[in-house]
Amino acid sequence: MTSFFIPKRINVGYQERQGTYTGKLAYIIYFDAKGKLRKEASWDGWRNKEIDNDIIENEPMEGFVLNKKAGGYSTGWNHRQTYVRVYDPRGFEFEITVPNLLYILENATSTKGKGLEGKFVYGWDGKDLVLIPCDAPDYQELVKLNELRHSEKKIGARDLKVGATYRTRENKEWIYMGKFDEYRWGEKKKKPQFWFYYRNDDDGGFCTVASVSGKLVEVVSEDCVADYADIFDKMECRSNYSPIDDTKDEFIPYTLEEIEKAFELTQWGWYKNPSCVYVKTGNQVNLRKGRDGRFYYEYKNPNYNPRNYWNRYSNLNDGKEVDDRYYLRVEFESAEEVIEKLKPLRKRKYLANGKIYSEGY
Repeated sequence: MTSFFIPKRINVGYQERQGTYTGKLAYIIYFDAKGKLRKEASWDGWRNKEIDNDIIENEPMEGFVLNKKAGGYSTGWNHRQTYVRVYDPRGFEFEITVPNLLYILENATSTKGKGLEGKFVYGWDGKDLVLIPCDAPDYQELVKLNELRHSEKKIGARDLKVGATYRTRENKEWIYMGKFDEYRWGEKKKKPQFWFYYRNDDDGGFCTVASVSGKLVEVVSEDCVADYADIFDKMECRSNYSPIDDTKDEFIPYTLEEIEKAFELTQWGWYKNPSCVYVKTGNQVNLRKGRDGRFYYEYKNPNYNPRNYWNRYSNLNDGKEVDDRYYLRVEFESAEEVIEKLKPLRKRKYLANGKIYSEGY
């Protein structure tokens, strides 16, 4: 919810529609923070131009009433998602999604014959209209964010401080890392990008933008984060920060411990299969471990000749027996034998800046 956009004004267009309280179904669009009307083309194509539209201040309002389900059918190519119609006390009905209805019912009471209790405002979640209860726990936080979105005060490139934390229009916190080149598929972009780091449950990530104009709404903290150096080290190990340099590839022999660890049992009691390793020829093999604890890999049989109608009882190889096995197997009794005879290697790849990119496990 805390990323919903609440506009100051909405624009309401109408169609005549049976099954509504007033005979009018509304399509509502909004003016963004810059005063631009969003989704105007589709709105203008949908509405009945013989019915005047209404531009309304989007202020908290009470008196909304749930009406009926709409859509939720599929006839061949004609599919319509399920919506719920809601009556606005200003004299029209509009449609909300089922997830929006569930959100409303979590935060407001619907009384039969009296409608929804409390005040509501219109908001947008991406392209979807949402009706927002003002009694929702995080409504005030949302109001504060939207005040920042509408504020004349903007954060520009000259205001950025390395290591400082900023709030985006989507209510996410970004840590500014600096302005650096960025690479895509090894090719450098024409202009340096603004690099940011965001934290999440998966240890965070990086994002880049060509311009910060209109993207940041608040300074969360001007202080440099304590782990800036650690984050920067992570950034230096990314291939979009520094391209991969194939000339720096190294082949590192596996140790016995690494082979054994690569084939530890999973939580379901299976060995991790397969593990791609390199051999001294530079080729790759998929090393596996069977249920009996032995290791093996397979390769295509160069003498494979499938038996068909013509060579079912004879062969086509000058009297020599035909081998009809598509794969041949090489087996090893233990991890020690794998190390001794296969001599498996892993490829270590480097970036142009000398940082290790991957270990080739």
